[in-house]
Amino acid sequence: MSKYFITGISTDVGKTVISAIITEALEADYWKPVQAGDLHYSDTDKIKTLVSNRKSVFHENSFALNTPMSPHAAAEIDGVEIEVDKIQEPKTKNSLVIEGAGGLLVPLSKTNTVFDLIKPEYKVIVVSRHYLGSINHTLLTINALKEKGFDMAIIFSGNEHKTTEEIIKKMTGVPIIGRVDEEPYFDQNVIKEYAERFKKYL
Repeated sequence: MSKYFITGISTDVGKTVISAIITEALEADYWKPVQAGDLHYSDTDKIKTLVSNRKSVFHENSFALNTPMSPHAAAEIDGVEIEVDKIQEPKTKNSLVIEGAGGLLVPLSKTNTVFDLIKPEYKVIVVSRHYLGSINHTLLTINALKEKGFDMAIIFSGNEHKTTEEIIKKMTGVPIIGRVDEEPYFDQNVIKEYAERFKKYL
């Protein structure tokens, strides 16, 4: 079964919505290893409300932290230390969608980043959203993944910005799955529409 790691070029670029779409498309399980903040309505809770198939299982966070900050700082406030070897992938015979926290180099501790959670067999989906500086952030993210030999693809998030998307396509040579537009809202029907659209590229 396939395992997809969803990472962003920064925070608030649309990883959770896209994780829901991929989870729905594959009827996969979902897992967010580290949640920092919003424990009353976590990313896992959001995914549950957006996914409508009955096969997906939603696995518990390895670390659920109270403060919406970089995980290393949120962990320090909670008086815990995030040890990467204690973050164990849930056992499942289904495909698995894994959502990261922020970008690749977000610190989990003084020695580890989100990048250390990505295993060689994972397929990585990079979520890229246009803003001033996003080309640089996208290229840095893709180049870091290429250096480690990961299989990856890009999904654009938000309104189309042709010049940005064209230069990213040209300079990375990475497959583009598609774009999730700036929708008025996201519910199960919208997620399902995108899932059908993207399924053949996964």
